[in-house]
Amino acid sequence: MFQKSDFGMGQSGGAGTVALGGFAAPAPLDLNLNWRQRIAEWAQDVDLTPDLGRNIGTLHWWRGLATCTALCATMLFAAPGMAPVPGYTPPPLTGAQFDQLRAQMITPLALGADSGRRMGPTDAVAPLAATPERPSVELNAVIGVGDSFSRALQRAGVSAADANQVRDLIGGAVDPDSIAQGTRVNMTLGRRANRSQPRPLDALSVRARFDLALEIVRQNGVLAMKQIPIAVDDTPLRIRGTVGGSLYAAARAAGADPETIQSYLKVLSQRLSISEDIGAEDKFDLIVEHRRAATGETETGKLLFAGLERTGRRAVNMLRWTVDGRDQWFEASGVGERRGVLASPVAGRLTSGFGMRFHPLLRYSRMHQGVDFGAPTGTPIYAVTTGVVAYAGRHGGHGNYVRINHGGGLATGYAHMSRIAAYPGERVRQGQIIGYVGSTGLSTGPHLHYEVYRNGATVNPMSVRFTQAAQLAGSQLAAFKAKLARLKGLPVGLPAATFATPAGTVVAGGGRMPLAR
Repeated sequence: MFQKSDFGMGQSGGAGTVALGGFAAPAPLDLNLNWRQRIAEWAQDVDLTPDLGRNIGTLHWWRGLATCTALCATMLFAAPGMAPVPGYTPPPLTGAQFDQLRAQMITPLALGADSGRRMGPTDAVAPLAATPERPSVELNAVIGVGDSFSRALQRAGVSAADANQVRDLIGGAVDPDSIAQGTRVNMTLGRRANRSQPRPLDALSVRARFDLALEIVRQNGVLAMKQIPIAVDDTPLRIRGTVGGSLYAAARAAGADPETIQSYLKVLSQRLSISEDIGAEDKFDLIVEHRRAATGETETGKLLFAGLERTGRRAVNMLRWTVDGRDQWFEASGVGERRGVLASPVAGRLTSGFGMRFHPLLRYSRMHQGVDFGAPTGTPIYAVTTGVVAYAGRHGGHGNYVRINHGGGLATGYAHMSRIAAYPGERVRQGQIIGYVGSTGLSTGPHLHYEVYRNGATVNPMSVRFTQAAQLAGSQLAAFKAKLARLKGLPVGLPAATFATPAGTVVAGGGRMPLAR
């Protein structure tokens, strides 16, 4: 290639034209080079991957959409299929094969063979003809309600012969039937000769009384008993405190049992009104029978003394005293309980009085020969004083009805009960439950219809007031006051008790102490 220049003819570094005589002629074309250049130029002008989010609807956008669609269709057409690939499935294991594999696993050991299959046996395993027995069995039996000592032993597995022998041994110390219900009996049964025989009794221990434990041991094939006396301190327990907002809650907080508090309230109710005559600043004073064993057990008995110090009013001091084999409550002066005073028959409110009234069911006026106390169904009904049940059963419009004769021409009746808890001829004491509130007979709702009879005729129950006081005199009065002084001299709470035992001295300290208020 040459071109004209100011310096004459020269060779050109290009490949396009040839300069000759002042004219430029086109050079021969390289077809391959031109095709590649044209494709490159076209590619620069055409965008095969446009942004489909811009210029929507233009020719440029539609060309990009067509390209994307073509590429997706090509990919789906060329994708492999999803059909499963066939493979080899082994046959299920037989029982022997399963046991062989399971024996090498930890599952039977970790889960206790909960699948129900056993571990595969080895050559060292041999089947047993029978399950081996333990050399001895330790048992605990409890004497149930209405149960006997011998039946409790036999129910636990003791043979009848051993149970009878144990009963004879215990009978030399205490009456087996006197052992309290709920007492636990610890036993050890030994090895038996064969399975058709009961196990022999090797050892037995029982707390026969609060102050006596018994141990029975088989020695040289013979049962022998050993008595273990338990030292007991009988110092009564005194509990005092301030009434505050609730006498019951204060006594419970001071350590009194619910039964003791109920007895205390019952004694006080014979002298005053619990709801009206007791103030928040008054102080209660209770003394109960209390026994504490050297082994630590305690036992609370009957209420001995009931006292109440009232602010600005006369104090109440009541002591339990036995006269002619019967426990009575006497004041500090020696005046006994007023046995003829009628107590309340039910814990309820007075809803209807004595006299003429319009009957709600019969719809006419007639004499209402008693008083009604409204109370929920099932509320206990109490005998107002001591007497003998003359009638207990269904009684016309009275429904379930109980009548009690109290002597001296006086009787009381209790009607509309849901259930009767007394029987004819039974002697009941004041405050004893004789039935429960209901709505039997001619009744519009649960309540107690209460009647009082004098020489067979009904009288207004609210008008009956009679007393029969017992008094102590002479040596009995002196012994009574000596006991009262001794009890009131007790410290509050249970002091530490010292027990003398063959092994030395045991101090069982503590006890329930009062909460100071």
